[in-house]
Amino acid sequence: MSRMTPSHVRSAVLAACVGVACWAATGLAAEPEKVKTAISEQQKIEAAAVASQKRVEQLDDEASKALTDYRQMLAETQSLKAYNEQMAGQVASQQSQLSEMTRQLDEIQTTSREVLPLMQKMLTTLTQYVALDMPFLPDERKNRIATLESMISRADVSTSEKYRRIVEAYQIEMEYGRTIEAYQGKVDDKTVELLRVGRVALMYQTLDGKETGYWDVDSKKWVVDKDYRDAMIAGLKVAKKQAAPDFIQAAIHAPKEIL
Repeated sequence: MSRMTPSHVRSAVLAACVGVACWAATGLAAEPEKVKTAISEQQKIEAAAVASQKRVEQLDDEASKALTDYRQMLAETQSLKAYNEQMAGQVASQQSQLSEMTRQLDEIQTTSREVLPLMQKMLTTLTQYVALDMPFLPDERKNRIATLESMISRADVSTSEKYRRIVEAYQIEMEYGRTIEAYQGKVDDKTVELLRVGRVALMYQTLDGKETGYWDVDSKKWVVDKDYRDAMIAGLKVAKKQAAPDFIQAAIHAPKEIL
């Protein structure tokens, strides 16, 4: 074995130091890369966790919104169902009313066909009755009948109005039988005071009081009879409400025996 000199020792030590320094430098250089890699991976993991949390929160919000929308739609569905049931009831009621109205219209049309001939017959009967009755208020009664005859053929007057007017005319004629009335009129072209006592007597007296008479039902003419002069004066006062109601002597048609 050769013996090492001091110079050789120094060279070896120096070489060893250089080697150690190189190893240390190499180790120190490798550690930052691992740290950076670890930090980068950790950041990626944290970023992924944040993104995942946000996605979870987003999904949770969407689920909550979907649940709220579902509940709202369910409530609206129930409300619409109740509304539809109510509308169905109303429609059924309206259909029933429509059917009833259709039936009533059919009845009205049938009634109109039956009433029109009846009204014409009533008017004809009234005309004949007035013609055969005592001749009191002749112009007023004839004008009333003429108005009814003109009205019954008019299309712009309802059937109910025509019927009402005819019935009203009958009621007026009936009222004549229960009242007493005094008015001025004409008898054989003379202006006279006329006294109607219901439908049982129709008497007259000239304005100067010199002539008194009555309507004779049998002969269908005016008859002069001065015996009724005082009765006529008393009757006129009662009819004009110038005296209290009292018994009146009147020329009454005597009933005949029917054989």
